[in-house]
Amino acid sequence: MVTLYHWLMGSLRKSWFLWSLIITNFFGSIYGFYWYKDQLAQTHPEWLRIFVPDSPTGSALFTLFLITLLIGRSVPTLEAFAAVTNFKYGVWAVAVILAGWAMGGTKHWTDFMLMFSHAGMAIESLLYAKHYTIRFRHILMVGIWTTWNDWMDYMLDIHPYLPSVLNEYDRFVGWLTFALSLFSLSLIYILVKKNRKVV
Repeated sequence: MVTLYHWLMGSLRKSWFLWSLIITNFFGSIYGFYWYKDQLAQTHPEWLRIFVPDSPTGSALFTLFLITLLIGRSVPTLEAFAAVTNFKYGVWAVAVILAGWAMGGTKHWTDFMLMFSHAGMAIESLLYAKHYTIRFRHILMVGIWTTWNDWMDYMLDIHPYLPSVLNEYDRFVGWLTFALSLFSLSLIYILVKKNRKVV
């Protein structure tokens, strides 16, 4: 396991590995936006639609981060938005699906696919922590956006669809989502600082 970990960490900057993740995240993001097509069509006024596709937005931003890493560029603001949102919505999706099961919800094959892909989103965000050049001001900007997004999602009821057994608890899910935002912001900042990328 140690050898596998060292191999993985040593592969993060290699072009073949970056291209593999770029392609995976790119097509995953396209599928994610397609997944939201019905909810996007039902969301009015239209300007609210920017708040709807949470997960694919996170993975799309992470795709852009991987591209900048591939070409040797550093865009801290992009890194912060990509790292925090990709991690947050990766964890959120897995947690919501498991909570739905725990409440007696029906298991679908798509649940397993979604958990696998979203767990990957969260993991990759952590793996690349030592390559972020994020400072506190970038975390602050992302914090403003993510908490505002949470407020819009759950106050205006434009959050991602929940398992039916959780619908009556959507406000509680909203508070937990807000807490997850704070946790995600803190974790990414701590990891980056630990790797001496933040001063």
